[in-house]
Amino acid sequence: MSLEKIVEKMCHTPAEIFQVEKRGFIRKGYYADLVLLKEEDWTATNANSLYKCGWTPFDGETFQYKVDKTFVNGHLAYNNGVFDESTKGMRLSFER
Repeated sequence: MSLEKIVEKMCHTPAEIFQVEKRGFIRKGYYADLVLLKEEDWTATNANSLYKCGWTPFDGETFQYKVDKTFVNGHLAYNNGVFDESTKGMRLSFER
């Protein structure tokens, strides 16, 4: 499956089906909710889990990509292991 098809199925289509306002696309005037990955083999463990519960259902699984940065409403909320919680997410609104 191409990267374009993955973006379509995971971002564009849900925003369109559920009529989520200003989400699901990278466009001027839209809220930028993005996750940037870097190609890096890493193994998920309970010890390196960032979940508040302290464990992961993927314990012991090896992945080829790792989350590098996360943007919430255009704000850099996560940067290579460091969280910036000065800006929170927003409630979704719908065009219904």
